[in-house]
Amino acid sequence: MQWTDQIRRVKILLVFAAVVIAVASLVVSHILIRDLAMEEHNKMEVWAEAMRTLNRADENTDINLVLKVINGNNTIPVIVLDSNGNVQAYRNIDIKDCENAEDTMRFVQYMGRKLMREDRDIRIAIDDSNTDSISSADYINVCYDDSVMLRRLASYPYIQLGVVMIFVVIAIFALLTSKRAEQNKVWVGLSKETAHQLGTPISSLMAWVEILKETYPDDDLIPEMNKDVKRLQLIADRFSKIGSLPEPVDTDLKEVMEHVIDYMDRRTSNKVKMVRDFPEGDIVVKINASLFEWVIENLSKNAVDAMGGEGTITLRIFEEPTKAVIEVTDTGKGIRKKDIRNVFRPGFTTKKRGWGLGLSLAKRIIEEYHKGKIWVKSSEVGVGTTFRIELKK
Repeated sequence: MQWTDQIRRVKILLVFAAVVIAVASLVVSHILIRDLAMEEHNKMEVWAEAMRTLNRADENTDINLVLKVINGNNTIPVIVLDSNGNVQAYRNIDIKDCENAEDTMRFVQYMGRKLMREDRDIRIAIDDSNTDSISSADYINVCYDDSVMLRRLASYPYIQLGVVMIFVVIAIFALLTSKRAEQNKVWVGLSKETAHQLGTPISSLMAWVEILKETYPDDDLIPEMNKDVKRLQLIADRFSKIGSLPEPVDTDLKEVMEHVIDYMDRRTSNKVKMVRDFPEGDIVVKINASLFEWVIENLSKNAVDAMGGEGTITLRIFEEPTKAVIEVTDTGKGIRKKDIRNVFRPGFTTKKRGWGLGLSLAKRIIEEYHKGKIWVKSSEVGVGTTFRIELKK
């Protein structure tokens, strides 16, 4: 439990660090873009002044420097409008879908007026003979937009962050997949080794049981011993199948559930009541009976532990159009909401003793081997819990 909490804290810290880096990157980029925008504005003021000088030039004015300034603007889109809003000149405007000159001028005029509404213009007085009010003077409006480079720089941080986030997600997914595969190898190896180690003593016990049958044919305890040995053999068989893909066969769910109920009845106190809620008729699905019984046993044993050895376990089966549904409900202490999402995680347990592997293996058996679903349908502290399993028909 503590290890799981530490992993969660590390993940939160990593996410927080990523958010801080992203915000810092956006802030720095915003500052740089703002400075570049201010520099472009200053350039446009110089360009507008050059336009004013050009409009006021006479035969004695040297316009070489003025023309050099005007012609030097090859990046910033600019539109010059007169006082009536008519286009006088334009540079670096991307003309799209304009079939003739009239359409072009109409489009440029629309763009210029749009920039004026956005306060992206510099007003220049051409005739200074009346300086009482600039509105009474002859003037032009130099409208300008951000350069292509500035627009690219403005969008680049978001593209960069998007690429980084995609890379981080892929890296995390790859690490989790690799970690999960490594864990699976450990569980598979441990399961197969356990089955292998159990094989020899079980074979020996089976031989001893046969000898006892011949020596004491009327002893009532020997059949019970034989049942326990067969039970051990079944457990070893289950462990041996972990990591392989056992072939599912058509099986009656009711029969499988009856086996589990009979087994639990013999190994729990009389204070635990097992209630059947089965429909009439057979419900046949493709499952591996041995492994599926293991799942129901795990759920039932957890229910007994949650109830403290006293209460009711209800096993319900019903059909839907495309699937068979199994629900296991107990009257135990329930699961806290914050723990529900962790109950199937390997190593998670609320018991003082336990490895926290039962539900993890149950999930793997249902989802990987039987292509079904298992989840906590409902749980309320002090009331009980319901696990739901869905299998395709």
